[in-house]
Amino acid sequence: MSRARRTTGRHAVLLVAALLLVLAGCSSSGGDSGGGDRTDDGGTPSSGPSATRTAGPATSAPGRAPGGTPASPSGGAKAAPAYWHPKAGTPWQWQLSGTVDTSVDVPVYDIDGFENGADVVRRLHAAGRKVICYINVGAWESFRPDAKDFPASVRGDGDGWDGERWLDIRRIDVLRPLMAARFDMCVKKGFDAVEPDLLDGYANTTGFPLTGGQQLAYNRMIASLAHERGLAVGLKNDVDQVTTLVKDFDFAVNEECAQYDECARMTPFIAAGKPVFHVEYKLKTGQFCPQARRLGLSSMVKHLSLDAWRDPC
Repeated sequence: MSRARRTTGRHAVLLVAALLLVLAGCSSSGGDSGGGDRTDDGGTPSSGPSATRTAGPATSAPGRAPGGTPASPSGGAKAAPAYWHPKAGTPWQWQLSGTVDTSVDVPVYDIDGFENGADVVRRLHAAGRKVICYINVGAWESFRPDAKDFPASVRGDGDGWDGERWLDIRRIDVLRPLMAARFDMCVKKGFDAVEPDLLDGYANTTGFPLTGGQQLAYNRMIASLAHERGLAVGLKNDVDQVTTLVKDFDFAVNEECAQYDECARMTPFIAAGKPVFHVEYKLKTGQFCPQARRLGLSSMVKHLSLDAWRDPC
């Protein structure tokens, strides 16, 4: 909504409020001192005696702000739900294939959101773990149960994995509700956070002329979807935009920053007290762990298949 239309709406509220006050003064011997209702930038009456007195057929139900949004005790819109804030240096396990091995003694697990049910999340919670829901937000996957919901127009070139094709992230109108439904699934299963994969399509050959600005808009939309649902959210790779996006995300997930000499570029997350969950596939621990420890990364070696095996720093 434009600024001009929002301002017009505020003036309309003031006019109606003033009329109500006049009518109230006509029927009461002791009218109010002071003017009409004050409003905020959204045209919603501010809290105060005049605002709480206004009533009529269009008044919202008790405890709810105009538009059906749950109201806070002070009368404003309900705050976004609280979500987990992991700390830098937290150890983790990442397993996206095979039956999840719940016996690894680490405080954080990252597992496939589609392939694992609420029972797995409950077992991990019972052991004191936080659980991250892996969801691919940058590519269409033919093997997912919602694959048919993605129109052909948003499917681009293959991303190098069987059955996957890059998504046209410019089509936020199409992709937002699809990703919202996936995140709702994560919430229903009890996950604490989401790992949205493939947040760097603009840096790849996708079949679409994507720009860095479009990627920023899409990534921030993804972060907002998670936070609105009480989920923490991680920035997956997208090293070139780390500095810009660190405030929008609660942790980072990085693959092979040591292999490509990029680990120092992840330190804005560490400086903000947020973890960088990092894996290498080709290097051995002795080749990168000294630097990873120095930088404060949560690092390990994994098989490319991301089965249960791990070799942490």
